[in-house]
Amino acid sequence: MSTPPPLHLAAALDGTGWHPAAWREPDARADELFIARYWTDLVREAERGLLDFVTIEDSLSWQSSRFDGRPDGRTDRVRGRLDAVLIAARVAPHTSRVGLVPTVRVTPTEPFHIAKAIATLDYVSMGRAGWRVQVSASRAEAGHFGRRDFPAFRFADHDQPPIAELIRDLFDEAADYVEVVRRLWDSWEDDAEIRDAATGRFIDRDKLHYIDFVGKGFSVRGPSITPRPPQGQPLVTALAHATVPYRLAARAADVVYVTPQDAEQVRGIEQEVRAEQAAAGRADEPLHIFGDLVVFLDVDPGRAADRRGRLDSLAGAGYASDALIFTGTPPELADLLQEWQQAGLTGFRLRPAAIPHDLEAITRLLVPELARRGAFRDEYEADTLLGLLGLPRPANRYATV
Repeated sequence: MSTPPPLHLAAALDGTGWHPAAWREPDARADELFIARYWTDLVREAERGLLDFVTIEDSLSWQSSRFDGRPDGRTDRVRGRLDAVLIAARVAPHTSRVGLVPTVRVTPTEPFHIAKAIATLDYVSMGRAGWRVQVSASRAEAGHFGRRDFPAFRFADHDQPPIAELIRDLFDEAADYVEVVRRLWDSWEDDAEIRDAATGRFIDRDKLHYIDFVGKGFSVRGPSITPRPPQGQPLVTALAHATVPYRLAARAADVVYVTPQDAEQVRGIEQEVRAEQAAAGRADEPLHIFGDLVVFLDVDPGRAADRRGRLDSLAGAGYASDALIFTGTPPELADLLQEWQQAGLTGFRLRPAAIPHDLEAITRLLVPELARRGAFRDEYEADTLLGLLGLPRPANRYATV
């Protein structure tokens, strides 16, 4: 049997951690959530652990325990957040290798703005930018913009024909959104800037291109006002739980995060994603499939479970998640990651239940354990995020050979 390639690892950063009571832990820095130093420290910790990248959560409405995103009236949980793209831009100069992947809600925003913002992040980070595409059918978020509205519905209604059609339309719109962004990134050829002071020519206008995209939701002429990013095409990622979002990722993304509960589900999801990738005409293109897990990690067996129970008690309910919740030791988690890799995953995005405890357990305990097994790097081997993930820098679609 051949030796599998090393795993890729990312950390998903959200406030003081993914458990709603994490902010009440003694080592939590809840009073620093809106201070740049806090986020810089977290991303530096990820970089010390040689992680491929971090994602930064975001939304356009208050955090809520309600499915529809409307305020839940709770005052015992973290509420409010900073803009993820701006956090990434602020942190970038204080790091050098780890990738920066902020979340962007694409449904209420404009692709031209995001193309410019992520291209700028790629320049600020010197080639370490990406973004997580997120679709939203939240009436609360739509109400902030006043341009569209969505019907109220429960999660149990998602298979009802009108709601299923709405969801398909929103994900098709998101695929168009990514296509617009990608075309805008290519609208400047790599050598469009001449910067020749002697002749007075700063750009070669023939190497700037209209993208002329016309779709159901967007009509964008271009070109961008930002030169082509250092990576050419910064990393595009998406979280997917079912066929429709799998299809979006297969059409538009470089990395898809999935949420299996066991190795058997890994195999089924991997097959479905690859089938959608082939149907999208991308069978020969690289697409990483990362497993998402929430992690409670401790060296001593049983301590992670005790900590989870204590946090559940503070929250007034047991913690539930869309992803598997792993509670145990770093070697046990390493065993699980390698098992799921054998089933078809190429990497993992780990959600620390409580920060800093579980983030440091990932970087200082899990990573060395994987490295000892030959399953993870012992140093960074590339300067760009695409390079870390083994992805080529794409050619410009508009350039003349």
